[in-house]
Amino acid sequence: MDNAENTQASPAAILVWDVPVRVFHWLLVVCFAGDYLTSENEEWRLVHVTLGYTMAGLIVFRLVWGFIGSRYARFSDFVRGPAAVASYLRSLLHRRPQHFLGHNPAGAVAILALLALGAATAATGWFALQESSAELWEEVHETFANLMLALVLVHIAAVIVSGRLHHENLVASMLNGEKPGRPEQAIRRGWHSIGLLVLLVVASFWWLHWKMS
Repeated sequence: MDNAENTQASPAAILVWDVPVRVFHWLLVVCFAGDYLTSENEEWRLVHVTLGYTMAGLIVFRLVWGFIGSRYARFSDFVRGPAAVASYLRSLLHRRPQHFLGHNPAGAVAILALLALGAATAATGWFALQESSAELWEEVHETFANLMLALVLVHIAAVIVSGRLHHENLVASMLNGEKPGRPEQAIRRGWHSIGLLVLLVVASFWWLHWKMS
């Protein structure tokens, strides 16, 4: 089993999630929540559109970081086949959950689905801004947004359940990047510079888009 390792013998906190992963995660939360809350209010259209473009850019960044990022950020570390997903789900049902230091197989499916739905929502939102067939695309855009909301709610529930079963605070780990593990399992760098660069690019885009609109 790749990184499904027993860390109970050595509960020291180690760095698992790099800064770019954490920045991406929370910025995506802000963008999607903001977009959903402003979707029906014409007065907040500029905010809605700005956050939509930001979400699209964040997804592109996460796809790239999934190939070149630190160990637990890479798709090769957590994306597994149906057999691994089924095995993990069975372990949950038997209340003997397999432990993964990074994303578990079921969580990996949710992440890929969120990225796909986020991309589809952003793309259809852009099409809805065009004059031709705008009404049709608005309906499709709303459908994808609702599907993404449903998946987000499932994800939140899974985080709560998984955290209880594994006796871990998964929300805290996505804030400080740390989880219990052995020293040799930790990533070597937090990539603070890349995380800061992402924040600066997003902030600059928001300022420029607001200024030019």
